[in-house]
Amino acid sequence: MSCRAVLSIGGNQGDALSLLRGVVDAAAADGILRAVSSVYATPPWGGVEQDDFLNAVLVVDHPGSPTDVLEWGFARERAAGRTREVRWGPRTLDVDVVTAELGGEPVASDDPRLTLPHPRAAERAFVMVPWLEIDPAARLDGVPVRECLDALDPGDVAAVRRLPDPLAPGGPGGVT
Repeated sequence: MSCRAVLSIGGNQGDALSLLRGVVDAAAADGILRAVSSVYATPPWGGVEQDDFLNAVLVVDHPGSPTDVLEWGFARERAAGRTREVRWGPRTLDVDVVTAELGGEPVASDDPRLTLPHPRAAERAFVMVPWLEIDPAARLDGVPVRECLDALDPGDVAAVRRLPDPLAPGGPGGVT
C-alpha cells in the first residue's frame, strides 16, 4: 500500500529555485511524483525579518508510510544544507508533509514529529494557493481547500505571487 501525500516545499536562501527543482527532480527520479504546482513568491510567515520565500506544492505516491515520506523530505533538506536554528527563520529548503492518505483514507496523527494533517496548513496561503492550483477538489481535514483559502485574509492571499519559472518540464500539472 502506498502513501499519497501532499508536500509543501519552500526556501529563501541560496538558489531557492534550483533547490525546489531538486526536490521535484528527486521525486520524479524516485517515481513518486504525481503533481507539481507552479512556483510562488511569498512573504515570510512567522514574524522573522527575512527575504521572500519561493514555495510550491507536490503530490507524491510513496511506497512507505507517512513517516517514510517525512524522512524522504528530511533527506532533501539535508542535501540542501538545511539547518534548524531559528523557528520560522530563513532556510535553504523546507519540506513539510501537509496531509497523507493510506489506501485512500486520510491519516490523522498527533505525534509531535509528524502531526497530520499539518496543524497550521489552513492558515497559510502559500500552501493553499498552490495546492488548489493542482487539485481543485482537494480537502484538508475534510474541508475543501477552496473554503480554507476563502477564510484567509485577502491580503495574505494576494501576496502569494505566481512566478513564470516552472519546476517540472512542461510546467505545473494536476493530480494523477
